[in-house]
Amino acid sequence: MDSYNGLMLRYRRLLFAVCNRYAHRGLDADDLMQEVMLALWQRREKMQAIAPAPKQAAWIWRVARSTCIDLHRKREPSPTLLPDDYDAPAEDTSLHDALHELIAQLPDPDRTIVRMHLEGYEYKEISRHTGLTKNNVGVRLMRIKEKLKQQWDKTV
Repeated sequence: MDSYNGLMLRYRRLLFAVCNRYAHRGLDADDLMQEVMLALWQRREKMQAIAPAPKQAAWIWRVARSTCIDLHRKREPSPTLLPDDYDAPAEDTSLHDALHELIAQLPDPDRTIVRMHLEGYEYKEISRHTGLTKNNVGVRLMRIKEKLKQQWDKTV
């Protein structure tokens, strides 16, 4: 059974990826990380009781994500200095959506590898989850990126 500090070191990249994803929504990544670590500390006994590797990482990811979402919802809107008649431009998410559509079209093992990589998992953790070797994960990820790049060039 790992200690709390050991688990935080093991999953620091995953936690940072989750916090960084929600930081762009007006919250500071460091503040989010502190709140997530506090939430995990409060649930440390359950966290340590979960079997290592994929189940533990998935549980930690869910707690981190839920904590970030809760903080985002609780945050009071900041006063705006813009005039009442200001019409903000619509956020263009078409490129982001197009990339995620390309990822969704990948076959299952490749899609899993890409998504875990984007969420901050290390090759070692991806290999444990997928059953591939660490080197194979790296090679496949490189090939997947090249494949996505070629498909991207065709669509954009």
